[in-house]
Parts: sequence; C-alpha cells; structure tokens
Amino acid sequence: MPSPAFYFLEDINKLIAIKLGTRGSDLALTQSRWVAARIEEAFPDVKVELLVIKTSGDRDQNSALNKFSGKGIFTKEIEDALLAQEIDLAVHSLKDLPTTLPEGLALADPPKREDPRDLMVARSRVKDLPSGALVGTGSARRREQLRLLRPDLRFEEIRGNVATRVKKWRNGDYDATVLACAGVNRLGLEKAGLLPGEHHPLEFSECLPAPGQGILGLEIREGDDRMRGLLGSIACRDTTAACQAERAFLAELDGGCHVPAGAHAEVKNGELFIQGFLASEDSDGALRGHRHDLCGPVEHADELGRRLALALKTF
Repeated sequence: MPSPAFYFLEDINKLIAIKLGTRGSDLALTQSRWVAARIEEAFPDVKVELLVIKTSGDRDQNSALNKFSGKGIFTKEIEDALLAQEIDLAVHSLKDLPTTLPEGLALADPPKREDPRDLMVARSRVKDLPSGALVGTGSARRREQLRLLRPDLRFEEIRGNVATRVKKWRNGDYDATVLACAGVNRLGLEKAGLLPGEHHPLEFSECLPAPGQGILGLEIREGDDRMRGLLGSIACRDTTAACQAERAFLAELDGGCHVPAGAHAEVKNGELFIQGFLASEDSDGALRGHRHDLCGPVEHADELGRRLALALKTF
C-alpha cells in the first residue's frame, strides 16, 4: 500500500520550490538540510530552498535565557514568516518550541528521534569531576538534576552554539558543560569541536532530558494537507507518540525551557513508558527533585503525559 504522502505526489510535483525556514546556526542548518534532503529523495521533482531567519534569541547572545520575557525566543520570527506565507515549512529543535503554537500553525508528525540524552563535556564523567567543579549551563533542569548527583558542583550561565560552548570549556572557563547528544551526533565530533574522550552521555537515571529533546519539530500551517502528506514520508510513529506524551507533560506544567522539569517517553513492547522529573520549592525555600514514571497504551500518549505531570506536582 502506498504511503499517505503518495496521494499528494501529483499536486506536490507542480511546486517549483518549497521554502524552509531555519535559524542560522550550524546545528539548525544541519537539521534543516537533513529534512530537505529526505524530502527531495522521496519526491525528486520537489526542490527545497532554505531561508535563514534570525530570532530574538540569536540576536542577543549575552543575556541569560531566563532573562527573556515570554516563550519562543528561538522560534517567534520563524513562525511569523510561516503565518505570512513567506516560508512553507519550519524546522526546529522540538525542545525549543512552546507547547502552545500560534493560531494557524500546527506540527506535522516528526521523523525518527536522535539520541535524547544529555552529554557532559569534560575530561571525566560527572562522578569523577573535581570537588566544587564549575559547570556551564543555563538549564535549570540540568542544574537541579546534577545537584542531586553532586551537591558540591557550582553552576554558571553559558550561552552560544555547540562549538562556542565547547571552546569556552576548552579555554578553561568551566570544568564542564552540558550539551544534547542529538546536536553533537548531528553535527559530528569535528564540527562540534570535540575529541574522543571529551564527552560522556548522561543516562536517564542521572539526568532526564528536556521534553522533545532529540526530536525535530516540523511546523506547518494548519490545514496544509499537502505539506503534511509530503512530510508523512519521513514520519516515525513511535517518535510521534513520544512527542505527544512529553509535550502534554510540559503543557500540564505550563512550562518552557526555564522550568526544572525533564521527561522521556518511548514505546516498549507495544506500550508507552514515560518517566519524568520535576524540581519544586519546599516550604523552607529549598528545591527538591522528584521522579515518577507511568506506562500505558500508546494511543493514550497525551493522557499519560498529563497524568505524569499531575503526579509530580503532588509531591
């Protein structure tokens, strides 16, 4: 039986080009080129043109992420271009996308997920870092989980793309920094500026990733069945279920990248298993981290994500 995208082929082939909006970082361009290549492989008569769009988060490389007002600091300008029909498709790192999209926009089903784990950039694993080591990260999620492993660690804000953060670490500004495995894998070690032995994946038992980490967010205009059908040729059913569960989890927390929460969902033996982390403030003002997990039918992915968030909020 032909894939759903097959039924749109005759219409799609009338297109001269598809305009794909992306940020201009090495990682964003690598991800967008990968999507463009997959589309062109599936539909040889379709040509995908990349349009680089600067976001507010790209323009200001100095301010801490938690100093920005609102959500979508790496997505708003791209979404504006999509609504204005200046582009036909936007490719994001899904973890950067707010759970509530602007009216008129929607997500297509994503392709297969890259490694969702976090990656410690250091000359040793987290348990072997020197006492009082300084870790560069602007992520409250990473900071609070690493504090549970090593209460002695110190943390300082860090900004910049993958290679910039690695360079700051190599220059001795930090004893370690933390990146996403997916970004390093997509760029490759050389482009990321890393050598073997300088990167150590953090297992889920150590640090749960951001909801959507390792997943590409393919954003389109609502009702654009032609584009949705085209992207169906690269979609992954299991990744779609994980995406739904993790974004429902984050939506229930009403959080974005500033919330100290992590989640990871995956399909195992025909069921969806999701585990989550949330740090919350106790009556004495101290942050405490809590974990919980759930398992249930894949078709109830949204419900499982919401239930997990509600369970963690009661701790």
